[in-house]
Amino acid sequence: MGTFRVEIEVGDPTGGRFERIDALVDTGATYTSLPHPRLDALGVTPHARDSFLLADGRRVKRDIGRTWIRIGEQAEMTLVVFGDPASPALLGAYALQGLRLAADPVARRLVPVPGLLLQACLST
Repeated sequence: MGTFRVEIEVGDPTGGRFERIDALVDTGATYTSLPHPRLDALGVTPHARDSFLLADGRRVKRDIGRTWIRIGEQAEMTLVVFGDPASPALLGAYALQGLRLAADPVARRLVPVPGLLLQACLST
């Protein structure tokens, strides 16, 4: 799949202040990753630390926090990874699913998708 960029807004944890960021849509990344100085400036604090596998096969430890992501009229609280200061902003699959958006690589845009629920049928 080809990659493309979109403008997103990343908010502080209260959702009161947002900052526009140009992000690479990366459906192969589990979480959205942003340079930690940007997250620090917004007041996002880590609540966990975990190991991640990079595209080149290396494993790294990164902090994880929660904050708001907004794209157009859609906004959701989501998990974000504190990336290196020089790392690019990546919009990952977890945030896309939470916002009910999917990547259209041909048109190089995000498109709305319906949420899916499994309804269990009980037979009597």
